[in-house]
Amino acid sequence: MSLVDEILRLKRERGAVILAHNYQLPEVQDIADFVGDSLELSIKAAEVGAKLIVFCGVDFMAKQAAMINDSAAVLHPDPDARCPMAAMISVDDVRKARELFPRAPVVIYVNSPAVVKAEADYVVTSANAVDIVKALESNVVIFGPDRHLAEYIAEKTGKIVIPVPPYGHCPVHIRFRTDEVRMLRSIYRDATFIAHPECPAEIR
Repeated sequence: MSLVDEILRLKRERGAVILAHNYQLPEVQDIADFVGDSLELSIKAAEVGAKLIVFCGVDFMAKQAAMINDSAAVLHPDPDARCPMAAMISVDDVRKARELFPRAPVVIYVNSPAVVKAEADYVVTSANAVDIVKALESNVVIFGPDRHLAEYIAEKTGKIVIPVPPYGHCPVHIRFRTDEVRMLRSIYRDATFIAHPECPAEIR
């Protein structure tokens, strides 16, 4: 019996649901019941009604799914799978920022540890962050942990967005280089260039 067949057998026997993040390898996505981003999968975890969920993603995603669906056992296949950006922010970072800017609401990116999200006034995704910050009455907002996403939100809303911590970033998104982008655009002249807001300003 192949490894895939064995996984599918165990899934059937135990009534498990496998959730795989978009960043997973194709072979992991192929055996998953659902593929999506972290919040989408956590919501799906609550909807499926399974008693056993296998979450193929980084640690904060599995914890989030467990919080949203507390009636299920959520298994995380690789406890060492962590998001470096999520690890850059701490509860102390948020509390110190609140002391410095007591009137500013704290907006935390969903890609953060559960203990940090618990300190937030609002938790946002990259897709809805601009709309939510724009709707806030305050002209000053504390945002963590990605400074590039904070900068993007400031650009789009015209508000003062204070990044917490000041150096927070996604190590993957900062690897893109403008010279590489220019080279590719010169080769593929009709292509549309799409960038995630976690990319640095020069790439956006």
